[in-house]
Amino acid sequence: MKRLFDEQFEKHYDIIVIGGGITGASVAYEAASRGLKVALFEKGDFGEATSAATSKLIHGGLRYLKNAEFGLVRESLTERRVLENIAPNFVYPLPFMIPTFSNFKNSKMVLFIGMVLYDLLSFDKSRTWDKNKKLRIHTTISTRRTKRLEPSVPVHKLTGSSVFYDCQNINPERLTLGVLNSAMANGAKASNYAKVKSFSIEENKVKGIKVADLLNDKEYDFTADLTINCTGPWSDIVLNSASNGNGNGNGKKHSIRRSEGIHIITKKLCNEHAILNMTKGGRHVMLIPWRNHSIIGTTDKEYNGTPDDYKVSKQSIQELLDEFNENYDVKKLKYEDVQFAYGGMRPLVDDQTEGSYESSRKYEIYDNAKEGLNGLLTVEGGKYTTSRKLADNVMKKVSKKLKRNLGKSITHKKYLVDSDIKNMESFIKQLVLRYPQFSEATINYVGRNYGLQCHTIFRLALHDKSLMEVLSEDGEILAEVVYVIKKEMTYTLSDIFFRRTGIGTLGYPGDETFNKVVKIAKEYLNWNDIKTQEEIDNVMKIFNLPK
Repeated sequence: MKRLFDEQFEKHYDIIVIGGGITGASVAYEAASRGLKVALFEKGDFGEATSAATSKLIHGGLRYLKNAEFGLVRESLTERRVLENIAPNFVYPLPFMIPTFSNFKNSKMVLFIGMVLYDLLSFDKSRTWDKNKKLRIHTTISTRRTKRLEPSVPVHKLTGSSVFYDCQNINPERLTLGVLNSAMANGAKASNYAKVKSFSIEENKVKGIKVADLLNDKEYDFTADLTINCTGPWSDIVLNSASNGNGNGNGKKHSIRRSEGIHIITKKLCNEHAILNMTKGGRHVMLIPWRNHSIIGTTDKEYNGTPDDYKVSKQSIQELLDEFNENYDVKKLKYEDVQFAYGGMRPLVDDQTEGSYESSRKYEIYDNAKEGLNGLLTVEGGKYTTSRKLADNVMKKVSKKLKRNLGKSITHKKYLVDSDIKNMESFIKQLVLRYPQFSEATINYVGRNYGLQCHTIFRLALHDKSLMEVLSEDGEILAEVVYVIKKEMTYTLSDIFFRRTGIGTLGYPGDETFNKVVKIAKEYLNWNDIKTQEEIDNVMKIFNLPK
């Protein structure tokens, strides 16, 4: 992956995409795969905000059935299967358990109907390229078996549970990067740390943008036939900046609703099932197995501040802990039991409901021509699972705007770059035989998180034995750090710890590991002592829980 500004680049594109989360990356990939000349600009790092603040699930949206959003659920279930196929190293079947109770907190009959509908809407879930990825139909199990499988389920008035399957995304940040890399393999150009400063507007038409290269303190003007705003919680801010630049004030000030969602990571509290237990308020608190730890989440409440000021607060963490302690049969968790906390904002497009938890996760694609901004599209809402389909629908709008026949989508038929693995379990077994110098834990972690690029990482480590050093129980090794700096547009410690590797995603890895990563980053990125300390200070703000 080469940053746009690090090589010769053109100033005009068919499509400019603003925003490098999963939506922007998917739109760039879809557009590039149709033969369009594409440039993408992200003001921070790719997949840094909402795309990283997920429950690490690829799911059909079972709870959307409550609102009779059958179309959204069907689309989500179809895209779940597509992601299993095109990203087999990232997406895996995960059993979910929903306990039922005699106090009608979860009615067995209502849940049974929901489960049957979910199975019917996912009638093609067995059509996976890797036959090991087939999902089973739901089952109903007894109280005794429920408690035996997952002791953290509360026993009071428990009547049993339903078990069904969705999927887990083991590394959303790297999957986002995989989609972007696929866009670039099809000719798209991209840059992180590239902030859109303003729009060029002539006669009510967006002609282009001014971009600041934040790494080199330079500004450049780009033009495009069409600009697509994929900035998620920032979309109204970007749109309003364009309206202000228009100077004539036509079109009302745009605004979106934002929902805060946080997750906390603790020691292992469940076995192999993701558990969905309903609170007295009528929403689910999930307990999800991940990397021999547990993820607890998520909150879903209105956020009224500006997105740039958003931070996970101690109050939000404590509220989630209290909710979890009230609804699970475990030793009461305290604040100090939280190993790591992360969060972000979701853009919501449904303004018909009072609480954000009840809001739809549907998406909208706006043509801003009616606001005096012809040549600009804005994408709002959506969720990770349906990002590819969203991008396909964006292309339908693009085709009409550009008056070009762009053909049909092919992205559901092709593996993502470096994910061309027909059978994951066989792939891992072959790696174990090929690289006996590494533990099975390292083979598993590197093979799944880096796909075919695992060979590059293993070769780096074999060439320099010091890079074989294991950094975590998962088997992560120092060679990953060198690889991501050399190959993946990595420029900060937070890029390394949270989005290119998983070294920091379970919380602070300890002084020894932390210092080794810093040493490598300082050497390969040519930092001086002042820059190094600045990076350390910035990343420690993320590791440290709010007080």
